[in-house]
Amino acid sequence: MFKPKSALIQELQSRGYIHQCTNIVELDKLANKKKIVAYIGFDCTAESLHVGSLIQLMLIRILQKTGHQVIVLLGDGTSKIGDPSGKDKSRKLLDGIEIKKNSENIKKNIEKFLINKDDVKNVKFLNNSTWLKNINYINFLRIYGKNLSVNKMLTMDSVSDRLKREQPLSFLEFNYMIIQAYDFVELNSRENCEVQFGGSDQWGNITTGVDLIRRINKKEVFGLTTPLITTASGGKMGKTAKGAVWLSEKLLSSNGYWQFWRNVDDKDVTKFLKLFTDLNLSKINKLKNNSSDDINNRKKILADEATNLCHGKNLADTFSIKSNELNKGIELFKIISLNKKVINSNSESRRLIRGGAVKLNGELINDELKLITNKNVKNNKIEISIGKKNYFTIKIV
Repeated sequence: MFKPKSALIQELQSRGYIHQCTNIVELDKLANKKKIVAYIGFDCTAESLHVGSLIQLMLIRILQKTGHQVIVLLGDGTSKIGDPSGKDKSRKLLDGIEIKKNSENIKKNIEKFLINKDDVKNVKFLNNSTWLKNINYINFLRIYGKNLSVNKMLTMDSVSDRLKREQPLSFLEFNYMIIQAYDFVELNSRENCEVQFGGSDQWGNITTGVDLIRRINKKEVFGLTTPLITTASGGKMGKTAKGAVWLSEKLLSSNGYWQFWRNVDDKDVTKFLKLFTDLNLSKINKLKNNSSDDINNRKKILADEATNLCHGKNLADTFSIKSNELNKGIELFKIISLNKKVINSNSESRRLIRGGAVKLNGELINDELKLITNKNVKNNKIEISIGKKNYFTIKIV
């Protein structure tokens, strides 16, 4: 098994971030020898990123932590084409105003995950519309087109999969791979960028850029893709019955985001702690191996840590009660009715308690008139769960 020497590749390998790499041995040598410049691109085809993009955001944090320069490329230009990778049909074409608005929102999504410290290099945001908007088509074909093999492009998954299924692939979409490769050329020339990171579906686009730079700029650069993250049930990460798990609080509340992580499959918890939190591996392994540490506690840690990165320390929805109000006691049904997003009325609270759906600090409660006093407070809070999907905290102030 390959044993990397650079802090970057060690961290990526140990946490499970590496799927494919054009030359992992040489990239490791380069990252061990100097601080590299790497880029990760995000197209702007929606008003927010979702959890499916989270592995790339965590990758940015690792690059920052290990001292490397990260370029985030916002794809206003490529969003006008639409990436065919993993798609059964053409994307809806967006106008410039929609793309610009999406770009601004996605930049805000990304900024929430960045490390902002004096001793950490700032991430540089660039936009590929800078060089794409004024391309001279004839000159572009003469310089770059002659260095791109259509035969090879037809073998790339993003193209071949659509053709095998006999689904339409427009010439517009066919050009996406060329344009993304050209982005890499431009970043190599402008910023001395030597590595492109992306999801597994980007492998063909990335390797096309690596080949093009070798031919045009006469330089050796690298590409690395992260694995497609699936859940234990085989589903695609970030997709639920209710739709995408958005990173924007406008589209999904911090509580909804926390609930998503709290309710992941038991089998996914350790993997997700490695991929989607900043907890060090020794602590994650300790949690995994500690028999006294139940799976629900690990899920709470995952939910807290993941939500903290996306939304700050306001984790799941929290409500407060003054300590002196508990001197005489408050009925449990009144306390859980504080969460109006889950409970519509006191009568519904009472019905849920009678039905055995409510737990107080992990203990099942059946008495709808149970009085909650300061004796039930642990670490200045009370934890409530309703059914298997809803958890919230009552802070005692």
